[in-house]
Amino acid sequence: MAVEPRAWVFQVSSSPGGVPKLPRAFDEVAELGLASDAQRHLKVHGGPRRAVCLYGLERILALQAEGHPIYPGAVGENLTLVGLDWREVIPGRLLRIGDAIELELRSYTVPCATIAAAFADGDSRRIDQERHPGWSRLYASVRRGGRVRPGDPVSLH
Repeated sequence: MAVEPRAWVFQVSSSPGGVPKLPRAFDEVAELGLASDAQRHLKVHGGPRRAVCLYGLERILALQAEGHPIYPGAVGENLTLVGLDWREVIPGRLLRIGDAIELELRSYTVPCATIAAAFADGDSRRIDQERHPGWSRLYASVRRGGRVRPGDPVSLH
């Protein structure tokens, strides 16, 4: 009998630039992020320290319950994860995905006006770490890349 993972990748998302990021069946994670992904504003997004953007499905569902029209990929995350205690997903931790991928959590993302449509009142600061600790997306650098798919197990170290 197979053991179900406690946490896993719910959705892999990318875009040619901007938001929303759209679901993908799989993608390759490399030093600068997902192979099919691009960012429009490279001064604040992308690069080796901000290669992959992460968010928790539980946070998205809670925001939906508050009345926000957010959905996976709407706020620019590349990987929507499920099953992690998002309060424990903090800079300095290591995230392992599947058998190969290792991501180092680097920083909280700063929400901007580009993602305003994901919020009922247009105020993306609802997911600002300073205003609402534990509700922010995070950026990660890639220690070891590989192929990522929905359903891949995730562990936090």
